[in-house]
Amino acid sequence: MNPKRVVILGSTGSIGRQALEVAEAIPDRVRITGLGARRDAETLGEQVRRFQPEAVALSDPGAAQAFRAYVPEFRGAFQVGEGAMEWLAGWPEADLVLVALSGIAGLRPTLSAIEAGHDVALANKETLVAAGHLIRRAVAARGVRLIPVDGEHSAIFQVLEGRDPGTVARVVLTASGGPFLRRPLSSLRTVTPEEALQHPTWRMGPKVTVDSATLMNKGLEVIEARWLFDLPPDRIQVVIHPQSVVHGMVELVDGTTLVHLSPPDMRLFIQYAFTYPDRVGVSYARMDWSRPQALTFEPPDPRRFPCLGYAYEALGRGGTAPAVLNAANEVAVERFLRREMAFVEIPKAVRLALDLHDPVPDPSLEEILEADRWARALVRGL
Repeated sequence: MNPKRVVILGSTGSIGRQALEVAEAIPDRVRITGLGARRDAETLGEQVRRFQPEAVALSDPGAAQAFRAYVPEFRGAFQVGEGAMEWLAGWPEADLVLVALSGIAGLRPTLSAIEAGHDVALANKETLVAAGHLIRRAVAARGVRLIPVDGEHSAIFQVLEGRDPGTVARVVLTASGGPFLRRPLSSLRTVTPEEALQHPTWRMGPKVTVDSATLMNKGLEVIEARWLFDLPPDRIQVVIHPQSVVHGMVELVDGTTLVHLSPPDMRLFIQYAFTYPDRVGVSYARMDWSRPQALTFEPPDPRRFPCLGYAYEALGRGGTAPAVLNAANEVAVERFLRREMAFVEIPKAVRLALDLHDPVPDPSLEEILEADRWARALVRGL
């Protein structure tokens, strides 16, 4: 069996780095043929030396000179600037494109990969949140596979595999509750970025770590699940599960619940996306059933996590509302991390954007991106 040729968009981020660890662990299964990053030229250069890809992309033109200086020996295809990720996503010598870019930046490259006929391993929530209907149409038209990499969606994907959709009553996404699950509500006004980035169980990038603290990450995942599994919102539930070892549950019509359980290690889900539909023996972590442990579940508190409710609302309104929800949150999180906005103001910014927006039904790509731009400008001006 020839190794699967994989392109990684966002190779210098948290998911990208873990994906390269997986590729190193299973070299007979995966060959890295393309690497793309936003601006971290030094890390990208180290990765290029290590994995010898055929094609490289950098979004930031200012980083190109540093990259060339770091790896002057690289003679492969090289693209820089706006459109570089879309170019790399369509690289012809690829079987699978892992989209690990952060935010709305993953949307156009995902569409490019699909249009090129590549299977997509999606580790970017925002793409399906903003344009789920467009992605589903493109996947159906090209006959490619869309494989989720997010732990919760990968878990549901694995449990649902080969199952008659008519037997599924609902799916349940689990959330750790983040670092402030037990913190008094009155004290959330003084939360610092450093505190918000101390996730109790997962190793993730800063944006998704803050989203975990507000539970917006789970709200985005609800919207993502609607498009991945073709389920209405009332059949997608969220529960708090602080131990983070049950990643997803599927309740069948007869009352049986099937559970996906594993240690909280993203490499497990990345490896499954790389080797799908096969499973290989390399394991990065295993459950230790020789020691006592408890698994607990509880409903999310809407006062503590208003963003989850806003996500359901945006999904119900449809059209460009989810894109506005996502964009407003993205900028609010950026401003919080720069200490320009308080933690409790993140949901307030999202609420304002939803209140002021009149959704466009069945939007085109340009209408989605225009709604995204509008929401970003609104929250930047607060």
